[in-house]
Amino acid sequence: MTVATRTTDPESALAVVNGEVLLAHTARGLLGLPEIDLVAVVAPERCAASFSGALTGFPADRCRVVPGPALRQAFAAVEPELSPDATVLVHDALRAFTPQGTIRDVLGAARAGVVVPVLPMADTVKSTDRARRITGTVDRDGLRTAQTPVGFPLPQFRAALAEDDVLDAAARAGATTVPGHHDAMRVASAFELTLAEALVALHGHEEPL
Repeated sequence: MTVATRTTDPESALAVVNGEVLLAHTARGLLGLPEIDLVAVVAPERCAASFSGALTGFPADRCRVVPGPALRQAFAAVEPELSPDATVLVHDALRAFTPQGTIRDVLGAARAGVVVPVLPMADTVKSTDRARRITGTVDRDGLRTAQTPVGFPLPQFRAALAEDDVLDAAARAGATTVPGHHDAMRVASAFELTLAEALVALHGHEEPL
C-alpha cells in the first residue's frame, strides 16, 4: 500500500509545530502504520530540497520526496514498485494530525472501492442571491465536509489520474465514506497552527492514534 502525500500550499507544509515542520508530523503518523509500504511526498520542484531536508532521518526505503508538477507525474515514478492489488491513499500533507485509526478505516474500506473520510456539517448553511441577500436555509442533514486520506484501489486510482482533480474524480466514481475526525483538520492559518500546538501538547510528542 502506498500513500501519495501532497498539498496545494507546499510552503505551509514547512510551518513549524512543536519544533518540527508539519510535513514531518504527517510522515511520522503515516509511517507508524505497518500496513503502509511507501509514503511518496509529491513536491513542486521549488520545494523538493526543502521537503527532503525536512524528512532527513526518515527511512529512505519507506519515505521519499518525488518532484513533479502534478500527482500523475510523481505517481509514474513509483508505480513500477506497486503490486496489482495495491491500495493508494492520497493525503493532504497539511492534515498532519489525522489519527491513525481514521487512516486504518480508510485502508480497510478502500479494498472494496474509493472511500473518503467525512464529518457532518456543523454550521448552519444559508443560500444567497447575487446581491448577497439570504434566500433560504440549506438542509445540512446530507452535507458532509471531506477530509483525507482518500483511498483508491490501484485500478481506480489510475483512472482518476486522467482527471484534472483526483479528489473530484473520487466523488464522480461513487466514493463511499467513513467517519473523519476533528483532529484531521487542515493546518494552514495562524489560528490553526495554534490549535495544532495545543493538540500536540494534549497528546504529548506522539501523533494522536
